[in-house]
Amino acid sequence: MKDEKGYFYIIDAFLAVLILLIVILMVNSIVSMSNPNYFSDSHNFKSAQDTMELLSSGINSTDRVFIEDISSILDENHNSKYSVRKVSKLCREKFKKLGLKNYQFKENNVLGGKVLASSGALGEDVSVASRNYGDYSYTLYIW
Repeated sequence: MKDEKGYFYIIDAFLAVLILLIVILMVNSIVSMSNPNYFSDSHNFKSAQDTMELLSSGINSTDRVFIEDISSILDENHNSKYSVRKVSKLCREKFKKLGLKNYQFKENNVLGGKVLASSGALGEDVSVASRNYGDYSYTLYIW
């Protein structure tokens, strides 16, 4: 009988240490979990890739997309100053509707890097996206 009581004390002590170890590990994991900061502003909420997707995709196959529209205006008017001004106005209106504050949109191929629309001084953490339509190659910078 005395030997059996010794086994019970050993098992009881082992279970107590095991429970204590589990509690310590749980407290340690709760303390070490990072607390997300929901109040910080995300300056890169809309990336250039997302915006370019909106500009270059339609709802269905019969829709004309923004990139197609501005390319057609430029092409039909042989890249005249009038067409560049018209496209610049359309771009500024479109980016205003999309809520962009700091951006630069330019055509790189045919117009040789001509800035079509721009707002704000160039900052840090610039997000860049490019799309091609026909001979035209557009690049959007968002910061």
